[in-house]
Amino acid sequence: MILLVHAVVSLGMLIVVPLGLTLLPTRTTSTRWWFAFAVPGAVSLWLPRGAVSITLASVYFAGTVVLIALAARHFLSHRALQTRQIALYTALVTPSIAALALVAERSSYELFGFNLTVLSLTVAHFHFAGFAAALMAYLSADGLAAVSVPLGTGLVLLGFFLGDPVELAGAVVLTAGMWLVGWSLWRRSRRADRSTAILLVVSGSVLVVTMLLAVSWALGHVVDTPYLPLEWMVATHGVANAVGFALCGVLAMRREEAG
Repeated sequence: MILLVHAVVSLGMLIVVPLGLTLLPTRTTSTRWWFAFAVPGAVSLWLPRGAVSITLASVYFAGTVVLIALAARHFLSHRALQTRQIALYTALVTPSIAALALVAERSSYELFGFNLTVLSLTVAHFHFAGFAAALMAYLSADGLAAVSVPLGTGLVLLGFFLGDPVELAGAVVLTAGMWLVGWSLWRRSRRADRSTAILLVVSGSVLVVTMLLAVSWALGHVVDTPYLPLEWMVATHGVANAVGFALCGVLAMRREEAG
């Protein structure tokens, strides 16, 4: 299971995040700088835990701090916080949460008492339910979706500390937001060329199932209802969100921007 998690995270670091950064108003003249941080981060996943992997993971963490700086610069230059900007700043901040968890996991340190498996899953979660979800909310939606996705992501994070009921509330809010994003993607597909439309439909459609799985998982930890084992959640919810939603979504948006 962990190998699959590492593969999904590598996809996020090396493909989804850099593609997504090219679609944001905070982009610099080039996003090549990102790979100077992302490649060491991805390599750290596949090395044994220890000094080398900790160092490489720390390099990646430094890169995510640059994203926070870009968000701060954008905010200071506009001096306003509109609805869509909440999603924008969420997309730029959440990779740092993933990177912090990565440094701790590579250090064999149970950050805030979370075991290493949970930390590994946190790395994946905040690349996709964090960066990718907020990115797509910013690019494709407005109003309620642009707010509910960051709110749901934040509640899920709080649920790690405050308990399963809070995490369930976050999963419900995030699911509502993601379904709104999915609906926006379906509507957008009607105006797109055939290849882009297929990518948009796939990106929006997988959310119907993957977010139901997320809610069933969270609900099953609050009341006695069935939910998939962790290994199956990674193989279904995790992979489908990473490839079907995030990758197809950013590829579609790139095609739209390219004209």
